[in-house]
Amino acid sequence: MDRLTLRGRPRPAAALLAAAITVTVFCAADAVARSHPFGPRTRAVNDLGNQYVPFHAHLWDLLHGRSDGGLLVNWQSGFGSSFLPDLGTYLSSPFALLVALFPRDRIDLAVYAVTVLKTACAGAAMAWLLLGLRPGRWWAAGMLGAAYALCGWSLADASYNPMWLDGLIALPLLCLVGEWTLAGRRRVLGVLIVALAWIANFYTAYMATIGAGLILLLRLWLTGLPRRRALTAAGRATVTVALGVGLAAPLVTVVYFGTRHAYPGRVTHFAPVAAQDLLARLLPTTYGFGSPALFVGTTALLLALALPFHRAAPVRVRAGWTLLVAAVALSMQWTPTHLAWHAFATPNGSPYRQTFVLCALLVIAAWHTLSYGVPGRRALAAAGALLALIAAVASPSGLVHSYAWPVLLLAVAGALGGLLLLRRAEAVRPAAPSGPDAGSGPAAGQGPGAGGGPGGGGRAAEPGAAADGAAVRRRAALTGLAVALLVGAQLGETTAASAVATRLRLNHMDDYAPWGDRQRRQAEAVSRADGWPAYRTDPGREQTVGNDPMMVGGQGAQYYSSLTADVFSRTLTALGGGWTSRGRNVQSLDNAVTDAVFSVGARVHSPPDQHQRWNPRDRGPVTVSRQDVPPLVTVRPSAAPTARTGVSAFGPSPYRNQELLLGTRVYTVPPLTVRTGDGGQPGRAAGDRAGAVVGAPRTKAPAAHRPTVAAQCPAGSEVYLWAPHFSGTARLADTPARPLTGRFTSDASKIAAMQRLGTAPPSGRVRIELSPTRTGTVPDGAVGCLDTARLHTAVQRLKATGADEVSVSDGAVRARLPAGSKGTAVLAVPRIAGWRCAAGGAPAAPAQTYHGLIAVPLDGSATSLTCTFHPPGLRLGAAVGGVSLLTLVLLGTVTAVRGRRAAHRPAPRTATRPRERTTSAL
Repeated sequence: MDRLTLRGRPRPAAALLAAAITVTVFCAADAVARSHPFGPRTRAVNDLGNQYVPFHAHLWDLLHGRSDGGLLVNWQSGFGSSFLPDLGTYLSSPFALLVALFPRDRIDLAVYAVTVLKTACAGAAMAWLLLGLRPGRWWAAGMLGAAYALCGWSLADASYNPMWLDGLIALPLLCLVGEWTLAGRRRVLGVLIVALAWIANFYTAYMATIGAGLILLLRLWLTGLPRRRALTAAGRATVTVALGVGLAAPLVTVVYFGTRHAYPGRVTHFAPVAAQDLLARLLPTTYGFGSPALFVGTTALLLALALPFHRAAPVRVRAGWTLLVAAVALSMQWTPTHLAWHAFATPNGSPYRQTFVLCALLVIAAWHTLSYGVPGRRALAAAGALLALIAAVASPSGLVHSYAWPVLLLAVAGALGGLLLLRRAEAVRPAAPSGPDAGSGPAAGQGPGAGGGPGGGGRAAEPGAAADGAAVRRRAALTGLAVALLVGAQLGETTAASAVATRLRLNHMDDYAPWGDRQRRQAEAVSRADGWPAYRTDPGREQTVGNDPMMVGGQGAQYYSSLTADVFSRTLTALGGGWTSRGRNVQSLDNAVTDAVFSVGARVHSPPDQHQRWNPRDRGPVTVSRQDVPPLVTVRPSAAPTARTGVSAFGPSPYRNQELLLGTRVYTVPPLTVRTGDGGQPGRAAGDRAGAVVGAPRTKAPAAHRPTVAAQCPAGSEVYLWAPHFSGTARLADTPARPLTGRFTSDASKIAAMQRLGTAPPSGRVRIELSPTRTGTVPDGAVGCLDTARLHTAVQRLKATGADEVSVSDGAVRARLPAGSKGTAVLAVPRIAGWRCAAGGAPAAPAQTYHGLIAVPLDGSATSLTCTFHPPGLRLGAAVGGVSLLTLVLLGTVTAVRGRRAAHRPAPRTATRPRERTTSAL
């Protein structure tokens, strides 16, 4: 257990120890928290359940040949979305491929296993790096490697954002590349590691590259290289990063252009957290979504705090690492540097996504402290005093709970006890030899003659050897006890910190059930009804997660991604669709007109998800409704398409916007009378939420005292309610038919979708009872009365003039049109950037738009239509990647040729002449 140098093989042992500690803590914490897969509590919170698990399910389908679409187009989501940007954002990590080894119905377990494996690899990579920076104890490198992998950022933030964990792995690997550039070694491998890091997750790789660059600059200063050699090493590092990023360009540029065409979402402004909250996150079992999770374990923190006072370490080392830690910590709190860390855009979620870089610096500083020997009592006392000051300043923070203090005290006791025992073990030395020859000759017990005199060496060595053996055993016992205390303290406090973070996330975020009976029944219903590409099958308005089509199949409007196209989100919103996550999580729209427009011929209807805490009485079977719809490609006789991809032609009424896309007037939009629960007139709201204000009652009101909406509809028409800024339920009153319950949810980041409530009675008088859950608005023109006979006539007309046959592949749509088709061919696909179309034998040109959908003008001569999709940025990225690859090959060839020439070059004569002259002189 004592100090090992790099002459042995400590790196693999350290990496394995770090991985073992990481896996043990990660799984033990979830078992303590009773979280899936070790308990009944789901771990699918927020985007993990809504995005990452569904995207991995879609990847599983791709790898097994069961998905609709391929690498270019995802035909299951968003009525046809660009998939390569999503792949580069969520699924490009090599670890993601491992989900193919799991059963499809255990996709949650597959993502969990990938998360654990990534975290363990991050710990192993850091342990490997530490022993490359400084020789030292292998077990200490493993322990600190695990401290990095299980840092607060990893446990509190990245554990449910698994693609960020690739950045946690990338940082120590990029630091290793920096070490290689210092030595001028492994240039090609360094480029490949940079490329792999940027491909796996370019977002966190960007931050990791900045962090590795700062560490390299400090290493250049600490090594004291001459300026020319230092500049040469920095130049090698720059070229390595440039070539690596260039190799990753085909994916990075696609993601970049996908981001430019995405719905803008929320614009946020950075505000630094208070000092007490910042320091609180250094302590175990603290949790907060908007503050940096800096926890690295008490042992690592004490060692990092002791570095400035550790006299065995050189002054440059103490000053350099301490100042770098302080500078990075301050950069997280200053707006300009905050923006630089996040590619000059404040994130919509947690604003401290670069925290893992500071955690790495704390761990590396701790390693430098320990690698120069265990700090003395004074240094440890100073570190303890600083930790006490941190705890005192952080104590008023609301992020510190009462259970944090006993965990911290136990961790401090274990850390200090272990370090003091380790220092005592270092002080144990072999016994000095006695006798007249003491102090001269070989050390005691190291060979004959140690005791003096011929033949006396063996007899004199026996007492020394016995003393040395006892010393070795004493030292080993003290070291073993120290390691047990240090590792035990780390296991305990990190398990507690992870379990607390897992439990508190469930209280602060939306959560979703893992794959179960509900998703199985949905998937079976979709599979039975699926008829793609003859028509679409929507998995249903009552969604389970934000990406139901990727989880259970079908081809619906539902789509949640950071790259949701702006044109798609705005088009569905104009048609009465709902969304969450400020427009990037588009929901299904259960509407007969939009089903006809987008060729949704089958729709699954599920009861409300009980996991989302709806009324348990709202239960029922999973059913499928079918509708006669036009094909995916229709021909419109008028309304010429435009080259613009916007939706500016839409007006404020979603009913009129639907008619615009359908090409026929099918709605009656009557005037409304809105009344409050006491029968009075409601107030009015202006601006984006204009309409009659309806508020939630303080107590549950009976039906006679609820707000109502009254209107006059044609008898027998279908009644729809559009109230995007209303939250609660709505039901038709005074109707013999069993009315439907419309559920509306809206807040600052959500708008509610249009809902069908039932059929108008023979009198035509419609009264809608509202049960609001919070204050909201009902806009003018909220009620639409659909004439189903007119809709049927419009559908038959579109079917008669639509395509005779439609085929769809990964990135192409081909249609056979009736002879003499004139006007505009409209594809029921959002006109996202990247589509090119050709009618007949004409050359392909950028697709035009028909109110947000793909459109191609027809002159009557074409009988076929072909539209192909090329993700924006792919050609540019491929060109940059090709140039980078060619440059790398040339550099590798030149290096290999130079090495071969040097190996075959004869030894210079000047090196042998002096020896020849000397020999002749002798």
